[in-house]
This record gives sequence, C-alpha cells and structure tokens, in this order.
Amino acid sequence: MRRRAVSAALAATLAAPVTPTLAQGTVNDAALDEAARTLIGLPGETALLLEAEGPKGRIRVAHRETAPIFIGSAIKTFILGAWLREVEAGRLSLAESLTVDDTVRSPASLVFEALTGTAPAQVVLEAMITHSDNTATDIAIHRVGPAAVRALIASRGLTNTRIPDSTRIMFSTLAGAPPGTDLGWIAVRDMAQNGPTLPPRDAINEFQTMVSTGREMVDWYAGVLGGGLFARPETLDAFKRIQMMADAMPRVAPPDVIAYGKGGSISWNNFQALAIPGQMMAGPVKANFFFAVNFPGDDAEAARITERLRGPLRALLARTLAALG
Repeated sequence: MRRRAVSAALAATLAAPVTPTLAQGTVNDAALDEAARTLIGLPGETALLLEAEGPKGRIRVAHRETAPIFIGSAIKTFILGAWLREVEAGRLSLAESLTVDDTVRSPASLVFEALTGTAPAQVVLEAMITHSDNTATDIAIHRVGPAAVRALIASRGLTNTRIPDSTRIMFSTLAGAPPGTDLGWIAVRDMAQNGPTLPPRDAINEFQTMVSTGREMVDWYAGVLGGGLFARPETLDAFKRIQMMADAMPRVAPPDVIAYGKGGSISWNNFQALAIPGQMMAGPVKANFFFAVNFPGDDAEAARITERLRGPLRALLARTLAALG
C-alpha cells in the first residue's frame, strides 16, 4: 500500500508548469519514484516531503508530511534565524564576544567541549551549524533567549515545531530530572558517558524535545531563503553562508549543487532519529526537501540506517534535477 501511494502521488503531481508560457509536460522518472519508495520503506517511522520546480515543471513527493517527528539538531536553523533577526534589530552582533565555559558546556561538542575562553558570535554560530556543536548551540540560545526563538517559530506559523530551552536542559530532562532542570555540566557529562541514574524520559516528550514536521521544515527553508524573513539582503547572505557549511549537505546533495540546510540526529535509550531538511539549487531548478526517520536500535543500527538512506536521498535529489532541468 505504501508503494502504491507514493506512485499515485508522483503520477498526480509531477506535471504542473511553472508559468503559463511553458509547455505543460509530465515528469515521469522511475528512478525518482524508486528512491522515494526506498526512503519511506526504511524501518521505523519515516516522513518525506520534496517540492521542486524548474523549466520542465514541478515535482511534489509527500509521505506523512504533517506528522510530528523527532528532528534533533535540525532545529538549530531557528536559533541562527533568531540571532540574525536580533542583529538586524541592533540588539545583537556577529562580532560580540561570547563566553565558553562549564556554565554552557554540553555533550557532543566537537569544537568547544574541551575549550574555555571566549569566541566571536559568528564563530559560535558557525560551529553550531557546521559541526552541530551543542556547546555552541547553548551559548547562542542562552544569549538570544529561547523565548525569542519560539516567537520566531510561531511568527512563521510553525505550530508543530518544538525546541528545548537548551540542549543541556533537554539532556537533563531526558535523564529523568524535573522538567526544566539543568543538572550542570559534570552530571550531564557523566550521564552521557554512563547512562542516566533516574528513570529516563522518551526523546519525544511534553517538556523538552526537538520535533517538527516535513511540511513546516520545508515551509521554513522556502520562506527564509525566498527572502521572507530578513529585512536586509546582507542578513540573508549571512544565513545562506552559514547554512551552506552544514556537513550533512554535501553528503546528500548531488555534486556541484548549492545546498542550504542542517541535519539532526539523536541516539537515546534505544531510540534513534535522523533528519535532513534543506534546499538545493542548480541553475533554474530549486528544490526544498525534508526526510526523517525515527526507529529503535543502538548506534550500530543508526550507522546502518544512515548508509541505507544516503544513496536513495541523493538519488532522489539528483533525479529531480535531471527531470526538471
């Protein structure tokens, strides 16, 4: 039933011309169809949304596009957006110096976990997106304020998107601490290494989580990159430059294609999540995309699923370019 649904969706939506002056034609690409069916057939809960347009028409592929799903660090794009909005308002700066120490340190911080001192805000934001550094994330969200990030999300109509107060508070909550409690760096570090000492909570919970939908993530990137968020072109340029640095983008985008986005993942209490939202551009073809999968398993299973999804997702995007360009 799942395979037939995708094929029907493709057949129904692959033909609309971009403007009345273009000849209407049907995009019928078996490889694109097969890549989509492979992705949504992965173990666990999957969600997929692709909306693309080019000289030959439009493509829309959807599977559970409005279903809430854990997206992990993909929410960090909202922190970047909120920071840059504050820069435009004159309340924050990309040059200001931010403190790196144990008050904001968080696990899974490739850049800052072992460092103490200061760093310019621009470097902090780059570390947050490029290397998904959680210490950088908490430095940024503490400075801009989680309320400001949530206000931005709400202003874009993203009613199913949820972010934590910080990654460390989320880890504390997942580890069984009272909701909203920050257990501190030492306790959270020990929990990350040895497991929680209290009954753990699920990654998707009512208190502190990282959840969105394919529809909302596609709308976010389409709106921001389409010029609908920032008042000044140079602010959008800064957003694009930093989002281009995310290490997940070259892994899934076709070669020599511009891609903006931020992936996310988690490994927690036999729960795994992988998410890759963003936008790619190649000449006249533009595609906004989202894929996520939540599934049970350990880190070894997460590595296997990562390898299984990378090829089909890249094939989906590559065939989209070939079909529309």
